Amino acid sequence: MTVHPSLQPYADAATHSIEAIAELVKPLAEGEWNRRTPCPWWSVRDIVSHVIGMECEMLGDPRPIHTLPRDLYHVQSDFARYMEMQVDVRRHHTAPEMTSELEYVLIRRARHLRNESRAPETMVRAPLGAEQSLEVAYTMRAFDLWVHEQDLRTTLGQPGNLDSPGAHITRDVLLSALPKVVAKDAGAPANSAVVLDVHGPVEFLRTVRVDGEGRGSIDGSPSLGPAVTLSMDWETYVRLACGRVRPAAVADRIKAEGDQELATAILDHFAVTP
Repeated sequence: MTVHPSLQPYADAATHSIEAIAELVKPLAEGEWNRRTPCPWWSVRDIVSHVIGMECEMLGDPRPIHTLPRDLYHVQSDFARYMEMQVDVRRHHTAPEMTSELEYVLIRRARHLRNESRAPETMVRAPLGAEQSLEVAYTMRAFDLWVHEQDLRTTLGQPGNLDSPGAHITRDVLLSALPKVVAKDAGAPANSAVVLDVHGPVEFLRTVRVDGEGRGSIDGSPSLGPAVTLSMDWETYVRLACGRVRPAAVADRIKAEGDQELATAILDHFAVTP
């Protein structure tokens, strides 16, 4: 590969996950493609359609010209409508059509990465006509692919790769959203701290600090007197932060110490993916 050195970890992680996805779905019978996944409203086929569609957009393909049905009641925003387009256009594709298109995308992806010479700061197309840097685009592809790989693994009963390269990128993406969750969404008081202690295949301890103006920041130093300490395993953290499960459903896997009202408010706003 010839991608920029700072992009290489993201390219490698994304490739690792999309190849795992291809292996997971390759042997599936036609009926298994309709199985529901933890990703709200999406089946196995829908997730693979999304993966294919987003990869095609990264490769510069034009978006499909397609009108969404009016009965997709879960599509409530422009962002959801944007994402659903690549999914709905493939909803009636057969298993062989899905696996063939995914395999072709993998071939095109490998060729594209071998020839990628753009700098990380190059601006590229983002959803809804926005722009983002190439580094952000690569980061978000690695994150998205790993999360959807885990969706499929949960559905198909094939756990794995909880500590793969994509898992560590996912950790960083999710943690970057935590100061807003604590300081703004949950309304943690000024000059307070909240500690998140996660164990399992990916382990870390982070402290969100809210300053006198109510702004949140995050670091790896422990707090001597946190308002709240939340402890949970890595898989539970991912499922909560990605909106795959509600806090009440995994209450037995979460330990909350300190201000219980604030802890509940944080957990109620824990999902940070659209």
